[in-house]
Amino acid sequence: MKLKKMTALGAAIILTLSSLVGCGDNKAETKKENTIKIGMVSDTGGINDESFNQSAWEGLQKAQKDLGVEIKVIESKQASEYLGNIETLADQGMDLIIGVGNTMAEDIKTQAENYPDQSFAIIDESYDQIPNNVTPILFRENEAAYLTGLIAGKMTKTNKVGFIGGMENAVISRFEYGYKAGVNEANKNVDVNVQYAGTFADAAKGKSIANQMYSNGSDIILSAAGATGLGAIESAKEKNKYAIGVDKDQSSLAPENVLTSALKKVDVGVYDTVNDLVNGKLKGGESKVYGLEQDGVGIPESSKSLVPQDILDYVNKTIEKIKSGQIKVPATKEEYESMKK
Repeated sequence: MKLKKMTALGAAIILTLSSLVGCGDNKAETKKENTIKIGMVSDTGGINDESFNQSAWEGLQKAQKDLGVEIKVIESKQASEYLGNIETLADQGMDLIIGVGNTMAEDIKTQAENYPDQSFAIIDESYDQIPNNVTPILFRENEAAYLTGLIAGKMTKTNKVGFIGGMENAVISRFEYGYKAGVNEANKNVDVNVQYAGTFADAAKGKSIANQMYSNGSDIILSAAGATGLGAIESAKEKNKYAIGVDKDQSSLAPENVLTSALKKVDVGVYDTVNDLVNGKLKGGESKVYGLEQDGVGIPESSKSLVPQDILDYVNKTIEKIKSGQIKVPATKEEYESMKK
């Protein structure tokens, strides 16, 4: 009789433990199923480009750490992969898919039509009619470039500076004309040499263009060219000239040669967008725009190491004027030409 009771008690304990283990598994599974998933497709520069893509990836990693989202990135080797990479993430049940760069704009739009219940974001591009399930993330790059132009105009010794663009598009034009406007405001005697590389992923070409510019008298060059601009920084280091970084603070690449950087805080835009999604505030069909007023662009603290304080004071006063609307920074060739008249 005693043996039967013990057997029955043991069975009850086993059933209870099994039930508890099962509940634990269900809770873990439920938590996993409820985790918000964010996917990102990089452009051909990849997430280690020390620039645009890397900044976006860092913003997503911060969102993972702070907000508990699950993240995944697919790096594109060539533009023809964009459409398929976006589709892969959509089929994996992402809550939001972020396309990095305006070269992906048409592919994001196509997949937004193919997956109407899927949320998308596109960095650096918008549409005449924004799809209801797409959030464009835009930046006033012209404002950051303007500040670096002020520094270049004040610090050039040769009255010749350079600008290297990746590919000709609206985004890089904002960098170009903001920079030229800043240079012109600081020093009307400076010539700005402009050349486009036709690529965002060729450091060797960036270095070759920079070598030529430095040889022709330019002593400061801003490169808005993604990984291509890394070659220009390498050239500045070898020739003991000044370069201006872009997107991220690139001073670590050449501390004695990177004068400042035109910060475009893609990480801030990405993090903010994911945060809105997590809190149920993300609205598709409208753009999110980041400028100086939103702390989405600017210059880094590291500028203090090479830029004299009086020039930084001048730049900081200008920042306040831009924020208050006293100065309107040109974003296009037409606006720049009109400003010069």
